[in-house]
Formats: sequence, structure tokens, C-alpha cells
Amino acid sequence: MPTTPAPHLPLGTWPTPVEPAPRLAEHLGLGPDDLLLKRDDLSGLGGGGNKVRKLERTVGRALAEGADVLVTTGAGQSNHARATAAAARRAGLGCVLVLVGSAPERPAGNLVLDELLGARVEWAGDIDSAGLDAAADAVVERLRGEGARPSRIPYGGSDALGVLGYVDAAAEVAAQVPDAAHVVTAVGSGGTMAGLVAGLGAGRVLGVDVGAVPDPVERVVGLVRGVAAAFGDHLPDGAAAALAGVGPDHLRLPRDEVGDGYGLPTRASTAALSAAALTEGVVLDPVYTAKALAGLASAVRRGEVRPGERTVLVHTGGLPGLFGHRSVTGV
Repeated sequence: MPTTPAPHLPLGTWPTPVEPAPRLAEHLGLGPDDLLLKRDDLSGLGGGGNKVRKLERTVGRALAEGADVLVTTGAGQSNHARATAAAARRAGLGCVLVLVGSAPERPAGNLVLDELLGARVEWAGDIDSAGLDAAADAVVERLRGEGARPSRIPYGGSDALGVLGYVDAAAEVAAQVPDAAHVVTAVGSGGTMAGLVAGLGAGRVLGVDVGAVPDPVERVVGLVRGVAAAFGDHLPDGAAAALAGVGPDHLRLPRDEVGDGYGLPTRASTAALSAAALTEGVVLDPVYTAKALAGLASAVRRGEVRPGERTVLVHTGGLPGLFGHRSVTGV
């Protein structure tokens, strides 16, 4: 039986615009009218980006549960962590960020904003995702022992509730570009792609794995099924029943843009980053959107995306992280 979402806390500026990218389209081998950018980097709060949509739901839940501090996890240059810190301040809450790695000698990129926003950063060392989860659980328990009321925000904001934020985005895309044949997004924690699939159908969404998790296909499938089961009443008519049967074979989620790993540029992503800047004056980030554009370029080359087909590239933000990476112009 579908459940009712937690209260929705307004945090962003919606709908985000869709902008034509004719020169970038021709650079990719598409027609000048074929490519549009969905500018979720302009969502507003704390540097913008796709995480704001998810946090409207997950922070709303935290407030409904009486939380007074948010706890979440991420990489050292996590866009999600930075957005969570901003959302905490907007909601009047404290924030603890549990991050992979160790403190740098000098903060840069997202870490500067984390500090500015007053988040407490706890460095977890060089650990895997299971170890990071355990470290965050320990922080939550310690805070409870100190009398606080912590709420754990999932990695990347991606659980069934957070996915509803990108069901909202799918509805915006459907209204703004009703003839879109392809909607392209980077895939990190999986919630953005899952919400787009839930709102638009698996056939129209092309996800590009960036290497953030070891099992992106399984994660997206689980999130799609989870949102269908928990919040089916909030999906397009008939979508919940169809999504319950979505499996790995239904997803368009190539994994050939990861390169040497998460957060590490490739020749293709570096070329994509430069192409967007030089053709349209649009700055992508090196971890997510540059690899998403590289994935779109690959899809054009293999004939999966063809001239004459309207294509939307979701710009999920991440600009602050650009200034935290030592090399984005070469590999």
C-alpha cells in the first residue's frame, strides 16, 4: 500500500530552466535543435545542484521526526554533503558530515563551503562504503548519547523518499520538452536516474555511471522498485505497476566512462568539460556532468542517440567541486 511522503520542505527554485545548446549539439554530431540542457545546477540553495531536490524530501522527514542535527556521508569533495550543510542551515538544524579520507592541509572546493556553512566534518579515513556507513552510524549513536536528535540523510540523498525529488524533475522535463527521446544523466548514488525512470520510463533515460558505487544497476533498480512500492500514488498513472517489474535489462546504464575510478578524470571527460565551456559557456563538473556528457558523446558515436532526436542532458551541478580537483584540464 503506497504511503504518504514526509512534509516537503521548500529549498530550491523550480522549475529549473531548459536551455538550447546548438553549438555543443553540432560538436557531438547532432542537429543544432537536438540538444537541450536541464539546468539543475541553478537550483539555488548553497551552490545548487541535483541534491537540493532530494533534500527537500529527506530534510522534511527529519523535521517531521523532530531532528535537531543532520548526519550524512560522502567523498571529500561531496556535492551532497555541501548541499546537506546548506539545507541544515536553511532548516535551523546542525550538521555533521562524515567524509572519506583525511583533512587536507588547506580546504578547497566544497570543503570551503562546508566550513562556511558551519558543518562539522569528521574524517573517516581510507575506507569502503560499508566502513563509511559504519562510521556514520557510530556518529549517530554518539550524538544520541550526547542528547541530540540526529537524522541520518542517506548517501547522495538516495532512498525511496529522496527519489521523489527526481520524479518532480521528470514532470518538469515532460512539460518543458514533451518530445524528448533521451534524457541523459550522470549516475552516482542512483537516485537521480531512478526518479527520472519512475517519471519518464526506462526507455527514455540514459544513465552514465561515474563509479561512485560498485553496483549502480542494482541500486537504480532497487530505488525504482522502492519508490513504486512506497509512493506509487505520486507517480504518473499506471507507472507503479509497470515499475514494479523493472529489472537490470530494462535500464540504459553504460559503465564505460568510469575510467580509473570515481572522481578521476578520463580523456573523454576532460574533452567533454572543455567542449561544454568552449561551445556554450557552460561549466560542468569533472566528477559527474563531464562524464555524463562523455557518455552522451559515446552514445551518439554508436548510433544509440541519432540526429533528429530531441535529447536533454541534465546538468546536475557540482561547480564548487571543480575547484577542489588538482587537474581538470589534463590526465
